[in-house]
Amino acid sequence: MSPSPVLPPPPVSVVGIGADGWSGLSGGAREALREAEVVIGGARQLDLLPPECAGVRVAWPSPLRPAVPRLLAEHRERRIAVLASGDPMFYGIGRALAEELGPEALRVLPHPSSVSYACARLGWPLEDTEVVTLVGRPVSRLAVSLHEGRRLLALSADASTPATVAALLTAHGFGPSRLRVLEQLGSEAEAYVEGVAESWAHAPGDRLNVIAIDCRASADALRLGAVPGLPDEAYEHDGQLTKRHIRAATLGALAPAPGELLWDVGGGSGSIAIEWMRTHVSCRAVSVERDPARAERIARNADRLGVPGLKVVTGPAPASLSKLSELSELDVPDAVFIGGGLTAPGLLDACWEALRPGGRLVANTVTLESEALLAERYRAYGGELTRLAVAHAVPVGGFTGWRQAMPVTQWSVRKPSPPASLPGDRT
Repeated sequence: MSPSPVLPPPPVSVVGIGADGWSGLSGGAREALREAEVVIGGARQLDLLPPECAGVRVAWPSPLRPAVPRLLAEHRERRIAVLASGDPMFYGIGRALAEELGPEALRVLPHPSSVSYACARLGWPLEDTEVVTLVGRPVSRLAVSLHEGRRLLALSADASTPATVAALLTAHGFGPSRLRVLEQLGSEAEAYVEGVAESWAHAPGDRLNVIAIDCRASADALRLGAVPGLPDEAYEHDGQLTKRHIRAATLGALAPAPGELLWDVGGGSGSIAIEWMRTHVSCRAVSVERDPARAERIARNADRLGVPGLKVVTGPAPASLSKLSELSELDVPDAVFIGGGLTAPGLLDACWEALRPGGRLVANTVTLESEALLAERYRAYGGELTRLAVAHAVPVGGFTGWRQAMPVTQWSVRKPSPPASLPGDRT
């Protein structure tokens, strides 16, 4: 007699639930919750279920993400339902569950998200509305999305978020922006308040809220575009700054794409890494800077310009590059920019070895010694060797003339596959 086949565990039902609770669920969602032997969710969500949902109720601990594998393993042989706010796959627990179990092990039953409700109330086309979540994330990340005339929805962390957002808008020159705070969307307690960022005086309301922002810049606001080449005055610096036009050309050579990682070696003021990350919300970067004061300045610039996720490693290169392996989420770089320290023994080799096959390396210099090194590498490995020269019009007595900035020599190259080794430094 052959042994009975081992049946896979039942799929985990992931049920989206809104502020309207049980009454807002579909028949399929209600059935999944009634049949579940274990229901996992936030305490507030679990309280929305009626007694007919007889499964064991388990509240997520804090922090949530590390607890996901353990709780799923504890109850894996039972019928599990997981509660999520709104659409589980939109900034919800669905992502963590799919990463842990695989999508084939899930049965996702979405509910309209707070974003869908908000756009319905406001009459905003969903496809034209940018969404920024501030749940568990710094409010400063909103800064990268501030542009005249844009409509934003910010997902609040709690009742204090609207006032914090109003202060950030005002500090960034967007004080005239109109704010509407929509609370308890989809429930009978739904309400909203509105006002202008620079005069926001509403007391904190309900913790379940979404902030609608009509972006309006003040007349004297510094204009920050959506492409690399921000004004130099956007940065706090001590003179160690890749200037605007060179910066735009450098980012063009680095060619950031969504999800890619940059190592910015010799960060200075952090401008290259910051503008790399501003190109797409999923772009990542780590900046290496030997001077502690400059490293702190990089972090301040990143926070103010909307990319607080920039990692900063303090220490000399190439020795400090070993620290990058300790930042596990920063895996193999897709691109490396070297803005300083080119003649340090072993620096180019370390960066080249770290770069993934097919990745890009860009190095800038203004010194003859470093230029000779780049010329040597260009002869050995090709790529492009470019001299960038910029001149600015300045007063000359009662007339106007050109003032030439120091020319910048730039080497940009793509690492072949299989990877090759660079010849040793001869400096």
